[in-house]
Order: sequence, then C-alpha cells, then structure tokens
Amino acid sequence: MSVTAFAPPPFLSRERTVASAGFNRWLVPPAALAIHLCIGMAYGFSVFWLPLSRAVGVSAPVACPADMSAVAALFATSCDWQISALGWMYTLFFVLLGSSAAIWGGWLETAGPRKAGLVSAFCWCGGLVISAAGVYLHQIWMLWLGSGVIGGIGLGLGYISPVSTLIKWFPDRRGMATGMAIMGFGGGAMIGAPLANILMQHFASPTSVGVWQTFLVMAALYFVFMVGGALSYRVPREGWAPKGWTAPAAAANAMVTHRHVHLNVAWRTPQFWLLWAVLCLNVSAGIGVIGMASPMLQEVFGGRLIGLDLTFSQLDAGQKAQIAAIAAGFTGLLSLCNIGGRFLWASFSDKLGRKMTYAIFFVLGFGLYALVPTTAHMGSVVLFVGAFCIILSFYGGGFATIPAYLADIFGTHMVGAIHGRLLTAWATAGVLGPVLVNYLREYQIASGIPREAAYDQTMYILAGLLVLGLVCNLLVRPVAEHLYMKDEDLKKMSKAALAKEDAHADFEDFEEEAKDGGVTILARGSTPVASGSTPLPLVVAAWLVVGVPLAWGVWITLQKAVILFH
Repeated sequence: MSVTAFAPPPFLSRERTVASAGFNRWLVPPAALAIHLCIGMAYGFSVFWLPLSRAVGVSAPVACPADMSAVAALFATSCDWQISALGWMYTLFFVLLGSSAAIWGGWLETAGPRKAGLVSAFCWCGGLVISAAGVYLHQIWMLWLGSGVIGGIGLGLGYISPVSTLIKWFPDRRGMATGMAIMGFGGGAMIGAPLANILMQHFASPTSVGVWQTFLVMAALYFVFMVGGALSYRVPREGWAPKGWTAPAAAANAMVTHRHVHLNVAWRTPQFWLLWAVLCLNVSAGIGVIGMASPMLQEVFGGRLIGLDLTFSQLDAGQKAQIAAIAAGFTGLLSLCNIGGRFLWASFSDKLGRKMTYAIFFVLGFGLYALVPTTAHMGSVVLFVGAFCIILSFYGGGFATIPAYLADIFGTHMVGAIHGRLLTAWATAGVLGPVLVNYLREYQIASGIPREAAYDQTMYILAGLLVLGLVCNLLVRPVAEHLYMKDEDLKKMSKAALAKEDAHADFEDFEEEAKDGGVTILARGSTPVASGSTPLPLVVAAWLVVGVPLAWGVWITLQKAVILFH
C-alpha cells in the first residue's frame, strides 16, 4: 500500500471541528450549555460580597482609616474592603463582556468555536485563580484584574462562541437553538451561587471566610466543564441542511434574508444601530430591576410581607431579617423567569417572527412597568411579583432572540461577529440601567419621598425607555440590496472553506483506509472526527451532564421562591 504524506490541520483549527456525516446536531446545544452555565456565575458573584467585606476581620469587618487614600486602599492588607469597591467587578464583567465580544467576534468566525471556547475557559477559570490569590494576599486590584478584566474577556468569548454555530446547525429553529444556549448564561448563577455558599461554609474557619478556597475549587470544576464543552463543538460542512428541510422562499418573509452581509458593512447600517438600541433599551429596563429586586420588594411592602401594617423603617432587626428571606425568594423567582423567558420567547419567535416578538416585549412591558406603582399602592404582592416575573421573561427573551434577529437581517455567514459587536449595547445597559434605578431612588429618598414610593417615578421612566425601544424596533427594515455580499465573493469564501474541509475529510478517509489494511497510521497530534451516526446514549449522556446541575439549581431556587407565598 502506498502512502502519500501530508500534514493534517492543527487540532484547534476550525477545519478540525467540521462534523462528519451522521453527526447528531443535538450534541451541540449541551456543549454550548456546558460553557454558558459556567460563565453565567457572573450573575451570582454578589454571593461573595458580604464574606469578602470581612475577609480580614472574619467575624466582623475591620474598617480602613478614614484618611486612607484610594490608592493606598488598593494595597492595604490590614483592613476590609467596602462592598461598593467589590461591586466594580460586576461592572467590569459586563463592560469587558461586550467589548471583548466586539473586538474578537470577527476572529471567532475564522478561528472556530473550539478555539474560542478554550480561550474562554482559560480566561474565566484563570481569572478565578488570580482572584483567589488576590483574596489570600488581600489585594483588591487582583480581583478586578483577575475576574473583572481577564474573566470578563472569557465571558465575552464564551458567550458568543456557540451562537453562529447553533444558528447554522438549526436553520429551521434559530430562536430555539440560541435560546437553549443563552438560557444557560441566565441559569449559571442558580447553580453557582448555592454551590459557592456550600463551599464557603465548608472552608470557613476562625481565620478565613473560605472565599479563596471556593474560587480555586470552582475554577477547577468550571475548567473541566468548559474544556469538555469546547472540545465537543462541531460545525456543519458548507452547504449542510437538516434532512427534509428546505429554506423558505425569500418572498415568504421580507424580514428574513437568505443572503449575507459582511461584518465590516453590517455594523455601519441603520439596521445594526436600531437593533443595538432595541437591545440596549430592553436590557437597561430589566437589568436595573434585577440589581435592586431584593431591596425594592422590602422597601415597597415593608411589614405587609409578614402581615404587619408597618413601613420598612418601622421594622426591627428581626422583622427585617424575615422580610429579607422573602425578598431572596423574589430574587430567585425572577431568575427562573429570566431563564424560562430565554428559551420560551426565543422559541416562540420562530413562529411569531423576531420583530413581532420584540414588539410584544415593548408593548406589554410598557403596560406592566406603568402598572407596577398601582399594584404597590394597592398592597397586592401577587400582582406586583407577577408583573415583574413577566417583565423579567421579556428581559431574558430579548437576549436569546437577538442573535436570530441578526441572522434574519444580515444572514448567517458572519452572524457571530455581528452579534459580538452588538453586545456593546449590553455593556452600555449594564451601566445605564443600575445607575438610573439606584441614583433615582437615592435622589427621591433624599428629597423626602417615603421609601415605599421611591420607585414610582423610576418605573415610569423605565416604561418610557420601552416606548423608545418599540419605535426603534418598528423602524427596522430589510437591508438595502447593494449591501449584500456578491455571489462571486461568497463563492470564493465557500471554495476556500470547502478546500480546507476536504483536506480534513481526505485525512479521515486515509486513516480509515490504513485501518482496513491492518495498519493504523495517525499523524502526530491528530484526533480525527468520528464518522458514522452518533449513538443515542451519547446524546442522552451529554444532556444529562448539563441537565442534572441545571435541575439542581432550579430546585434550590424554587425552594427559596416558595417562601414568597407562605
């Protein structure tokens, strides 16, 4: 037998992730969930604030001298950090998520999801290790750098890594596919926060609050899951389509194109910036509520949550502890609605259309925000909680629906990179929403407005943001004909991709021939993609790996939420 020597593509190259015939596309969503469930812990990082605020004192915070400068506080080891300083990590998470997704989204399209997923794992988990060292050495700048900056870059790459791939695997169910993955980002805190509490309790001692040890354990666990997810990514071959599915005619829906717009053109179009505003305004309204959900419920209803006709200011310490537990249930319930909305609304958008789905978010959201003050003054906890549950489902649904909306408008060829650029809207909303809610509340309380009424004007302003979002959504139109990529350009890009994929396929065929001849020849560093149909037990096992932790997180959250209705 003659053997022709040739070099296979590098293991981390995009060509090595091209799926062979018979690959089951339902293996891709659990791979995406494995990464999103890990990086979604960014939402739950507030679980560390109180323990970290007494990392030195352990039993009680040790205050820094009043005359200590801000620079000195960065390196101080003899006094504890303020929660406001720790909270900057939360801001860094989402600013870096949006900016890193925008900067490296184009690279992702050529490098492939496997490489992006692995970089995300090293950044997110490496950031946790640096943060652990920062806690151990008591250097807050190491937490900002580790989890905030480096971890934030990991968030951005991990968040967008599966989007383009899922849309290409599920052209018949774009919304549902992206909803499954992005649901994981919303659910990460449901798993990570209770896990972190368990670990901190285990590692706590008279000399330690147990946070740095918790960071290290979670970094190790997350690294295994994220690397497993990244290595499981596969992309379809050029021209692949689900069996029995044909793309609907272009005339069937003018808002869904079967052509493609290049990244460098897409972000300069009015459509891109209208969708940027749509996402930013929807997220700004929702994220401001998420950040203040617990204190808002406590201050609005006060003693009525436990059957007492007292305002929040009139409650004693024990009563405040009781309503704080109820408010924790409210926060958990909102998390469930956020997650459920990501999957359900994104799936519904496949039938309703993306533009109609966002119109529902804005019209119903406006009505609900405007009614919230009325439900509060009526003293109806059920209506108040119900309104915010629906609002938070719109918030989650907006995240999950926007990738499919982009694919409809700009095509699928560079949707991952375009989505990365659009996520700068999230970074903006991550600052705008909380600032709007927090500062308006403080201003009104300082002006003498009772705490229970301090959120009324804020709700009306958030309702106004949704009106602006509705206008932007209604203005979205199909992209002008001359902006689509020319057929010859697409053919050149497709030929280049096919040439790389064919070289990869040739290597697989060569290996199979060698096996048939009684000799197995493997090039150094190669791991060919398995051919043949994917065994059903493998698909089931992949879903169990991500489904069991998610179910545990949902169960823990439901137990907390039940307190609301007791």
